[in-house]
Parts: sequence; structure tokens; C-alpha cells
Amino acid sequence: MRWLPQVRTGEELRALHGPAFKWLALTVVGLGTIAAVLATTSFNVAVPALGAFFGLGQHQVQWAITGFMAALTVAMLPTPWVLDRIGFRRLFLGANLVLGASSVAGALGDSFSFVVAMRIVQGVAAGLLQPLPMLAVMRLFPAGSQGRAHGMLGFGIVLAPAVAPALAGVLLDRFGWPSIFLMSLPFCVVAGIMGLFLLPRHEPSAPRPFDWLGVAILCAASLLAIDFIASLRGHGLLAARTLALLALSMLCVVAFVRHARRAAAPIVSLDLFAERSFAMAALVTVVYGFGLYASTYLIPVFLQSALGYDATYAGLALLPSGILLAVVIPLAGVLTDRHSPRWITVWGLALFGLSFVLFAWRGGEISYAEVIAFSLLGRLGLGLTVPALMVATMAHVAPALMGQASMVSNYTRQLGGVLGVAVVAVFVEWRAAVEGAGTGGLFQAYAQAFLLLALSFAVAVAFAMRMRPRTDPMR
Repeated sequence: MRWLPQVRTGEELRALHGPAFKWLALTVVGLGTIAAVLATTSFNVAVPALGAFFGLGQHQVQWAITGFMAALTVAMLPTPWVLDRIGFRRLFLGANLVLGASSVAGALGDSFSFVVAMRIVQGVAAGLLQPLPMLAVMRLFPAGSQGRAHGMLGFGIVLAPAVAPALAGVLLDRFGWPSIFLMSLPFCVVAGIMGLFLLPRHEPSAPRPFDWLGVAILCAASLLAIDFIASLRGHGLLAARTLALLALSMLCVVAFVRHARRAAAPIVSLDLFAERSFAMAALVTVVYGFGLYASTYLIPVFLQSALGYDATYAGLALLPSGILLAVVIPLAGVLTDRHSPRWITVWGLALFGLSFVLFAWRGGEISYAEVIAFSLLGRLGLGLTVPALMVATMAHVAPALMGQASMVSNYTRQLGGVLGVAVVAVFVEWRAAVEGAGTGGLFQAYAQAFLLLALSFAVAVAFAMRMRPRTDPMR
């Protein structure tokens, strides 16, 4: 086994690489996260192609996305405990390996059920990876430079999916939907090799019991909420099944709060929410995730299903805004270190919401140039929001709760995202049926979906205004 790299401690790696170590380690984590994000975002372009290939409707095909995001959301829950048990290095390398293997398997799938199964495995791996970048920044960088670190990390994480829709469209038109599965693979390979050399070995800590009951309750709440959205389409809002799912999901939330108050080591400590800035940021993150992932799903489908563009043009329309987003995020990170993260978040969310108002206003008369322009405005707002919201979320969290706080932040964003994708998919089909057959009804349905997204960001702005911590009235 001499070919295997020597596993060093964090201190040994700092001595070996000097001040560059924290940036090298952040690069490794960033590459793994890029792979996870690509698995999340690039698949949206393939929705029409999957429907045509397997003969399925949009509400069925969206389970390839919703199933992935549900698995991703649920898999985040045990991350803090797994970190304590096996350490950052083993968790990162193991999840990265599973993501790469499931990407290859998915590309070889010959049935839709197998495709969904591999998407779920991808989602589990991505869920374990998602909380790690925020935790790496908090451990590696001092408070005064965390905004810049989040910005640089965000640059890489965002640039790849910014280019992904255009690249995915070209791959889709030339090689079919299996090629979309393989987009994450190169990043998995590079991150795995670099991680073997640059991630420190686990330093043992006092083991704590795993909160099986708490995880089970949160998993049940998440899956019941997702099933509630799906039931809206199949059975209607006032159907007994739909109301029962809503009641059960709310009951699970109440049960978890009672459990967390009594448990010695709950999977999520309620002490996190004692700080108003974190509690408000968590609410912002839920709504922000709803709008972000729903829009990432909706815009490519709108371009193809309503406006008639092929996958290549649908992807290319999002390329300029993606590049702008990658440029803005590092600059926003610098601004976050110098100014109030709360106000930067507010302005970013407002710009993002405004872009959907413009999409709804133009509706079926929107031109290709306007799609690009409105997407640029939205991604400018998103670029301002990402590092500011990360810093605002973690700024006042006790060190002992950092792992849980990172997991909660990512969990709430992804849960919002799961609900967002499911809601807009169901909402468009429902409104299209109400508005009547024909192109005009379809345009009206998409316009109303964009207004729904704008409303979600208005709610997020209201929560963001209250992110000022009690201990720091000037912020």
C-alpha cells in the first residue's frame, strides 16, 4: 500500500503547505460540492427529453428531480453525528465516491424507475457533501475573512452550474439524457484524488449517541410534506388524503420540538434558534431555497415547453446570467466582510424577486433577449444573497453547534427547494388545465407560476429584515 498517500494531521498539513493550506483544502471541498451541485442543477434541462424517452408527463418526470432533492434533504440530517464518528476526511471521500459511482450507474440505466433510484443514491451522497463547505470555512478562516472565503467558494460552485445548462443542452441534443448523469464525474475524480493528499485525518472526539428518534421524526416530516404537495395534484386541496398528510407533517414538527426539549443530545439543538438572527436566517433560507430551485427548474422548462426552444438554446439562455453570478459572488463576499450581511441579503432577495415579476409581466410575448436580461437581474440578486446569507446564518452560532448549524442551513434550503420544484410542477399543470387548452392558457399558467415565485421572495425579504441579532443592534 506504499502508493497510498500518507494521512497527516491538520497541523502537519499546515506546516507542510503554510498559509496556502486553507485555500487548498477549500478547493478540495469546493470541487466535491461542485459535483453535488451539478447533479442537482444540470438535470433540469433533461426533463422534456426524459418525458419523451419514457413516455411520461412532466408531473411524473419531476420525480427524478424531486426524489433526488428529497434524498439529499433527508441525508443531511445525520451529517453532524457522522462527522463526529468518522471525521471530515472519511465522510467527504466516501460521499464523493458514492456520488461518482451512482453517476456512472445512472447513465447506464434502461428504465425510468432505475433512473430515479440512481438519482436518489446521488441525492444521499450530495446531502452528505452539502453541509461541508460552510463548516470548512468556519474552521479554516478567521471571522474577518469568512465572507471572502464564502465568496471564492461560491465562485467555483456557481460557475460550474452556470455553464452546466448550456453544456447540458449540447450534450442532451447530441448524446441523449444519459450524458447528463456523467457531468459530475470529472469533479468527483479530481476531488477524490486531491482529498487523499490534502484532507487531514480524523482527531477522535468524545462519542455522543445518535438521535435515531429525532432523525426519524424529521425524515417523516420531510417526506410527508413532499407527499402533501404531490397529493394536491392527484386529489385536490380539500381531499381527506391531502389534509391528512398536511396534519401529519405538522404533527411531526410538534413532536420533534417536544423531543428536542427532552433529549440529551438531539440531532438539532433548539438552542440554535434562541438567537434571532439564526432563526430568521433559517426562515429566509427555506423560502429562498423554494424560489431558487423552483426557478432553476421552471425557466428551462418554460423555454422548451412554452416558447419552443430546443435544449441547447434553453441552456445557452442561462449562460450569461450564470457567468455574471460567478463574478458577483466573490465581490459580494468582500462587501459582506465590510457591510451588514442583513441589508445585502435584503437587496439581493429583492432583485431576485423582481426578475420573476418581469418574467410574469412579459409572459408569452417575452423575447429571447429579455429572457437573458431578466435572468441577469435575478442572478445579480442571487450573487449578492449567497455569501451574505451564509455569514448572517453562522455569525453568532456557538462553536460547539457549528456542525448542526451548517446542517440546518443546508437542510432548510434543500427542503424549501424540494417543495419549490414539486409546487411549481403541480402549479403549472393545474393552472394550464384551468386556463384552458392552447398556447394562451399555457403562457398564463407559466406567468402565474413566476408571480408565485416573486411572492415567495417578498416573504423572504420580510424575514431577512428581522435577521438583526439581539446582541448587535447596529447590524
